[in-house]
Amino acid sequence: MRLPVFAVLLCSSLLSGCDPQVPVSSADAEGGFSAPTSATLAAQKATAQSLPADDVLDQQEAERGFIAREPSLQVQMADGRVMFDQDAYGFIQGAAPGSVNPSLWRQAKLNNSNGLYKVAEGVYQLRGYDLATMSLIEGKNGWIVVDPLTTEETAARAMALARQHLGDKPVVAIIFTHSHVDHFGGALALASPADVASGKVRVYAPEGFMEEATSENVLAGPAMGRRAIYMYGRDLPRSERGKVDNGLGKEPAMGTVGILPPTDLIGKTPTAMSIDGVDFIFEYTPGSEAPAEMTFYLPAAKAFCGAEVMSRTMHNLYTLRGAKVRDAKRWAGYIEDSRVSHPETEVMFFSHHWPVWGAERINALMTEQRDTYLYIHDQTLRLANQGYGPREIAEQLSLPKSLQTHYWNRGYYGTLKHNVKAVYQMYFGWYDGNPANLDPLPRVEGAKHYVEFMGGSAAILSKAQASFDQADYRWVAEVLNHLVSAEPDNLPAKTLLAQTYDQLGYRAESSAWRNVYLSGAYELRHGAPAQGVDIAAAAGLLEQTGAEQFMQMFAVALNGPKADGVALTLNISFSDLQTNYVLNIDNSVLHARQAPPDSQASVTLTLTRPLLVKIVTKQAGIKDLLGSPDLQVDGSLIDLVRFFALLDKPDLVFPIVTAKD
Repeated sequence: MRLPVFAVLLCSSLLSGCDPQVPVSSADAEGGFSAPTSATLAAQKATAQSLPADDVLDQQEAERGFIAREPSLQVQMADGRVMFDQDAYGFIQGAAPGSVNPSLWRQAKLNNSNGLYKVAEGVYQLRGYDLATMSLIEGKNGWIVVDPLTTEETAARAMALARQHLGDKPVVAIIFTHSHVDHFGGALALASPADVASGKVRVYAPEGFMEEATSENVLAGPAMGRRAIYMYGRDLPRSERGKVDNGLGKEPAMGTVGILPPTDLIGKTPTAMSIDGVDFIFEYTPGSEAPAEMTFYLPAAKAFCGAEVMSRTMHNLYTLRGAKVRDAKRWAGYIEDSRVSHPETEVMFFSHHWPVWGAERINALMTEQRDTYLYIHDQTLRLANQGYGPREIAEQLSLPKSLQTHYWNRGYYGTLKHNVKAVYQMYFGWYDGNPANLDPLPRVEGAKHYVEFMGGSAAILSKAQASFDQADYRWVAEVLNHLVSAEPDNLPAKTLLAQTYDQLGYRAESSAWRNVYLSGAYELRHGAPAQGVDIAAAAGLLEQTGAEQFMQMFAVALNGPKADGVALTLNISFSDLQTNYVLNIDNSVLHARQAPPDSQASVTLTLTRPLLVKIVTKQAGIKDLLGSPDLQVDGSLIDLVRFFALLDKPDLVFPIVTAKD
């Protein structure tokens, strides 16, 4: 999954007016979340009756090959803070409560399975230690580790369990299947950069891995991280009315993140090689679930690793935290290539979830997920060519019954609706062709007009309450969004909107949709979080980020209006890399190029790469370092301070449910 570093590091009683069949006092329970209304309870019952027959094979496969698990699974930081808590989900037992979609509840129970499992001869998995799954392949001299989780803390804890039961063998190789942090962030717990540099440990990754693993987090990370608080439900209580799952697993760990540069890159299909005596056949799948991704086949074990190109959920063609859309047609093509290349596969395992056994079941999953992405792609374009916009297409499109027979095709993470809109966006962009949507008013200004046209806040609240009582929750959310945007301090409006988001969240099959709705409800009641992201925990990753990307970070932080009329040139020289960058501000744009120091620059800043990381991660301020021997300033100190004054500090806790005016 595309999980930004910033997302990994994140971690009022109601007024009257709820459904008259639900006591108002019930709203005080569960952290302020209201009880499910009678309409929501009826919807949950209807959903349960519409689900595919449960053949219990998923439950059997989730526990197949079980070796051991810890009696308690809480992972702590060095200072004792709990940064991952599988135990918090122990309440997920028995039948689904009315506050959770019964299909999502089923997935949440399956994702509760954790511990060490045997997948095939010489292949093991550690599940439930993070959002992702870490796989171990036994080589001639030690372990080949596949996708070492999000953080050093969870990777170390998982590896300790494996060594306890499988033997204390060294790590001889690490495989990163793709460029998302939950599949590489814990690497430094298993090997050091010195281990890699000496050849003791080799690191395999898809071509483009390092660029993709770092680029998104540098340029768009702050905004994505704030949105990810919603998508991953960081601040929600773990309870029946709060967070129950993340679809792909329980939750992303929030600890120390690092990375190791690859020694070997895979850039074509097929690529056959032997790693510590084990034969691999790699398949290069860029532009699928990740910009840089690969799968692989183990001929001796007849085991196929689908990475995240396949999983036990419909995946995202667009992720709600924000990212570039993914190519559904290309994605489906990779699945088909794998399906026809390895028909003899006896077990398929993934970077999330539990494996699938048996050629017939494996073929069914691959065929259905291939055709799901193709159906979404083709039918979205068919309806677009008939003149429908993205909202209309998403509303009317449903999968054929033949693609709804297995739970692995349901929308626990991605959804049919927002994937349809992703395909539309990929081909047509944000504009749906309607002139009214070409230049609409900004959110707050438009909201104020809506409130005035609808007769004022009192009239809106009265009508919204009536619609709420009729369970027209999507409409209530749309109407009250205008009122809360126009009047962010209107407590009755915020209260009713929070109740509305409660009901929408309870009904959602997608964990991402549930977390977004309930996070919105939570912040309407409690306000935006006091703390955003702590990027200092990602220093190990940022130290590997290309210097060019740091320069781009300065460019997107430049406050254009403040820089209007400013002409400024400076040099930034890395003493440890023997590299200089010339930065020019002109036309309110920052240009950076690698070049010898410019003699016309008014100031030259000389420092080491690690010191720049400390500045960026706020472990040290530029003013604090002016007297440091690791930093040298030649030229105008005033111009240096002037330069940094033109760079905006990102807002890590900007409002979402209320608008930023």
